[in-house]
Amino acid sequence: MRSHYLKSDAATDSSSHSSINKLPFFDDTKARLNPVEVSAPFQVTYSVQEWLLNLMHDPNYKNEKIKQALETIEHTPEYFSLLVNSFHCVPLEPISETSRFKDELWHAWPFNLYSQLFLKNKQWLTQAFKKLPGANQHQLNIINFIMIQCLECASPANFLMTNPLMIKQTIMKGGNNLRNGYANLVDDVYRLFLKLPPKGAEKFKVGCNVAVTKGSVVMRNELMELLQYHPTTRKVKAQPILIIPAWIMKYYILDLSPENSLIKYLVDQGFTVFTISWKNPTSSDRSLGMEDFLNLGILSSIDCIHKIIKNQLIHTVGYCLGGTLLSMATAKLAKDKKKRIASMSLLAAQTDFSEPGDIGIFIDKYQIKLIESLMRSSGFMDSAQMSGAFQLIGAADRKWSQITKEYLLGERSELNDLMAWNADGTRLPCHMHSEYLNHMYLNNDLAMGNYKIDSKPISLGDIEVPTFAIGMKQDFVAPWKSVYKLHHYLHGDLEFVLGSGGHNAGIVNPPNSDHTGSFQHLLRTKGDTTLSPDAWLKKANVEQGSWWPFWVNWLDNHSSGEVDAPKLTASSAPKNHCVEAAPGTYVLQ
Repeated sequence: MRSHYLKSDAATDSSSHSSINKLPFFDDTKARLNPVEVSAPFQVTYSVQEWLLNLMHDPNYKNEKIKQALETIEHTPEYFSLLVNSFHCVPLEPISETSRFKDELWHAWPFNLYSQLFLKNKQWLTQAFKKLPGANQHQLNIINFIMIQCLECASPANFLMTNPLMIKQTIMKGGNNLRNGYANLVDDVYRLFLKLPPKGAEKFKVGCNVAVTKGSVVMRNELMELLQYHPTTRKVKAQPILIIPAWIMKYYILDLSPENSLIKYLVDQGFTVFTISWKNPTSSDRSLGMEDFLNLGILSSIDCIHKIIKNQLIHTVGYCLGGTLLSMATAKLAKDKKKRIASMSLLAAQTDFSEPGDIGIFIDKYQIKLIESLMRSSGFMDSAQMSGAFQLIGAADRKWSQITKEYLLGERSELNDLMAWNADGTRLPCHMHSEYLNHMYLNNDLAMGNYKIDSKPISLGDIEVPTFAIGMKQDFVAPWKSVYKLHHYLHGDLEFVLGSGGHNAGIVNPPNSDHTGSFQHLLRTKGDTTLSPDAWLKKANVEQGSWWPFWVNWLDNHSSGEVDAPKLTASSAPKNHCVEAAPGTYVLQ
């Protein structure tokens, strides 16, 4: 789970970073929307209108679409047989691999008719909107995304009278499923309006049954707390680990219940683990920018760790947006010739945003202006505002399946620790959010070598440390092929892993789980040719189970032996740095 003020259309220089002591990135006069910018929400309408105009004025395009429609009818005479012969027809097989229509009940009349009419119409409509004469790629992406969302609303699987599985359940349960579903709906609406977490979230309390790995806060500043975890082994690896989570999420996604905690797993494997716990920003933090997160976050943490564990390089780990920031920090340290890092691990983190997936549909200069306007009064982007976009992206059929399961079948899965964490949202400072959207998604400055820190451009090509990167097949936030583009910028050793899960559940993938899935991996050493993603899929090794042990083994291979485990006490912390028990204060905000 995760996501994001231009000074003017021309003022997108990547050198305009803020610091705590500078004035806010924008002012009200520059953040006001003009009539063109207000049109952002109407980009879809504009795209559809343009498609219709081109359809009328482009005879070749129009004839092509008509021909495709006629072919659809011509190739499905079974439809008419179904209507005429009723129950005596041969059931049709679904033309799609979608799991919604695999049950044998969907093969009986008239449900096979409903499903195949829907699938064939979807097939034609998506092809019809695949091209848009005169439109740019962004318009195409918008219209295709909206068409899919609209089509999925009309799926026969979503309605009681056209879904044989729902009819069967309703008969077997005497309608109790509908009563339960109505209760679920009322409860969700009630919680939505009162801004309450989902039912069951109260069972998971930070510091009580989640985020309980023993440790201490060894540093705190105005942006983050640095946590160090107590060793559980007599010997530990010489090089410590620093984890940088995204500040769009609370860090304890990596320290959920003890059996699901990646942090506890690393500690038990003999690593000295540090992690950053970001502050949940308020209006007073509106001027915090990307460079603040770099300096007060990663670089300050590295300095602190070097005071605690002397003469050792650090294994750095960045998750999601934290990984993007980590790649910037690593590039800056490499440019400054500072040897601080032993290795870099990027978990579902993008460095090239040229193909960001469906989330890119919500990001263009007009949409960003609108977001800036929304953030102007509060000084931050609230988690509820961000979650709307993330709930839209992904497989539309799966979203509707979940809706019908809860409200028509009356079934609701018990909330687990990951789901409860997902409801514990955070905010984003408006300045940082705008910089992130503009420099990464809009201009792709980091990949292009145009991103500046301290007014000097940084380059991913300067990074020489061994790198481990993992993408996820079902990740709609950081699509794996986008994550894979890191191959084009790094020249050193790069171990790339592709997991079978999603952005969150794929990372939280402990070996003791019943649903560990599988993963693929392939090492590209310095000087090797970079394969295309499809070629990589064919060549990469396939492993069953969790990727955690494989990663730990990789870390072991880039470590230099073991030392006695440190005794974590107040005296071991750097002078003038606070010490209190983990999980600290910021995570509770």
